[in-house]
Amino acid sequence: MRIMTANGPVTGRRRGAFIATLLGCSSALAVMATGLHAQQTEDEVVVLDPIVVEGQDNGSIVALQSNGAGRLETPFLDSAASVSVVTEAEIRARGAETVEDVLSYTAGVVTDQYGADDRFHYFKVRGFDPNTYRDGLPLGTPFGAIREEAYAYDRFEIVKGANSSSFGISDPGGVVNYQTKLPKSDRFGEVYSTVGSNDRVEAGFDIGDNLTRDDTLSYRLTGKLRDGESDYEQSRNDEKFLMGGLTWRPDDATSVNLVVDVLDRDGVPGSGGFPVGGDFDRSDFFGEPDFNYRGTDRTTATLIMNRDLGGGLSVGSTLRYSDTDSDFGYAYVSGGSGTIANRAYFTDDSHDHQLIGEAHLQYDTTLNGIDSRSLLGVEYSKSTEGQIYGFGAAPDIDWTNPVYTGAPDSVPVITDTLTRTRGRAIYGQQELTFADRYVLSLGLRHDWLDTRIEDRLAGTTSRDDISETTGRVGLTYKATDELSVYGSFAQSVVPAGTGLAPERGEQYELGVKYAPLSSRSIFSAAVYDLTKDNITRTDPVTNMAATIGKVRVRGLDLEAKTELTPNLTMTAAYSYVDSEIVENGTAGNEGNRLALIPEHSGSVWVNYRLDATPNLGQMTFGLGARYVGSYEYDDANTASTSGHVLLDAAYTYQVDDRTELSVNVSNLTDEKYSAYGGLYADFYNAGREVSATLRRNW
Repeated sequence: MRIMTANGPVTGRRRGAFIATLLGCSSALAVMATGLHAQQTEDEVVVLDPIVVEGQDNGSIVALQSNGAGRLETPFLDSAASVSVVTEAEIRARGAETVEDVLSYTAGVVTDQYGADDRFHYFKVRGFDPNTYRDGLPLGTPFGAIREEAYAYDRFEIVKGANSSSFGISDPGGVVNYQTKLPKSDRFGEVYSTVGSNDRVEAGFDIGDNLTRDDTLSYRLTGKLRDGESDYEQSRNDEKFLMGGLTWRPDDATSVNLVVDVLDRDGVPGSGGFPVGGDFDRSDFFGEPDFNYRGTDRTTATLIMNRDLGGGLSVGSTLRYSDTDSDFGYAYVSGGSGTIANRAYFTDDSHDHQLIGEAHLQYDTTLNGIDSRSLLGVEYSKSTEGQIYGFGAAPDIDWTNPVYTGAPDSVPVITDTLTRTRGRAIYGQQELTFADRYVLSLGLRHDWLDTRIEDRLAGTTSRDDISETTGRVGLTYKATDELSVYGSFAQSVVPAGTGLAPERGEQYELGVKYAPLSSRSIFSAAVYDLTKDNITRTDPVTNMAATIGKVRVRGLDLEAKTELTPNLTMTAAYSYVDSEIVENGTAGNEGNRLALIPEHSGSVWVNYRLDATPNLGQMTFGLGARYVGSYEYDDANTASTSGHVLLDAAYTYQVDDRTELSVNVSNLTDEKYSAYGGLYADFYNAGREVSATLRRNW
């Protein structure tokens, strides 16, 4: 007889009989579930209640629970939403270094639409720019914000679909939540050093221990230092990062976490582009070496508190303050003819102060056989951001014989604004479980957002007040202990601009989830239909800005994460996206596809561990493939990129119990394509990068 838990068998080998489920959907999963039960009966398997360690992934690529569509921690099968979790184990297995690397093997997510451009993060979820969050508190959209340091986080949750009722203002495609590394209640640590392509030299550490004998006070210190370049000689890719955390546990029911981190980046915005239609080396550079910078200086302090009051009642709160300075300036290719490339200068200097916090009360109980979980919370935010844009013509350059002219004395300022924002919100969530099979989830939130924008060039001030309610409802049916189906409806809202109604979205979704008890694996399939309207466009009648735009996206997401055997793991994903511009004002384009969104995309990553022998240490081999289909560069659909396949690889050799040597290669075949372009310049994807890392753990 074998005993099983949700984490797989306690003893004995694990099975991998359900790989084919990856490309199946609802009916296929149901058939396989039936087959599994027959097999369990024959093998006399005794299935116990699932055992899940809350908030931990236990070194696995498979997360059996997440915050789902809200702030309630929810088992994978119970959540009426499509949620992908990238754990620390998966990040390590793939050697993912940037946020784009972390997300690039996730269903519904497309990354790197601007190629090697390093100004911001570039990824979309179900056709839209997602709002990003840190520990459940908003950071903003990735486009236009600073690049986060992925080493600061040990878990990434991607919640797909409209979700303003839980997290607040966001587009309907989804949200991404970064979970900060916190101190642990035992001693641990790692130090590493890396050398790699583009003259990269890097060192880092992540250590922690208890400061008291009774484990009431623990610390964690995380940092990295990097010196390097990008694909071209005139670039920089330097960084200093340091994060320190303290956790106080005065008793078993209370935890208080304080985390302070400093991020200092000295990089470049990207190559500045290449003349359209050419085939240039990535090392070619047509910008200005003396005017090519992207800097980030941010300090953040986060306080996370939780208290179990007993009797099913608990409280929690998160507070964050950040102070950010960022800038960039460069000369980019803006057109041209023959061998002459036109160029323009562009600058962006910003400073931002933000204070944001939330507090919530949760009550868990059972009423007449119905399990109930209720959550009520409030959120408050206040920020001040100053932003100055500069733009002006730059000297042309002959791309056959580049002659650099140096940095300009000044760049004309075209925008100088000071934006003050104050937000308040109240939200509630309710989850009811009937007969251990039906899970009803409800969410409701109301946001108040007051914005004041000072135009310091024009000497004018504009104001806007938003008061919006969003909701969400989902129903899950757990057909068996391994299989569930669900349906949901959710809304989203984002500001459109002063004097304009907010842009609104809504989504209908149906899905199926499968988590076999015979192995630690999860499989999911979801179909959805989402729309976003009230999009600001120029009204063809009044020739003024009006909320008349509308787009629609329908699609399918398939995803699998499985530990097939103790030595073999796999992640796989496929997405189909049918996007359409329904209304667009004077811009036209009705019936066209949304820009930068491929119709088809997919990925697979396989890790195989070869156990140690008397003569050789343990070795792990990883190989991945990412396919991104053709997509349009703009909503007018005038130019597009071709579909492409990128290969990634990883190798790790266990020198001893605590030391390992790893080699990672991204874009193994050095595939080159224009990730964005066709208008005034082409922007290529990043070339092949190889790195070797020596790591010591304890």
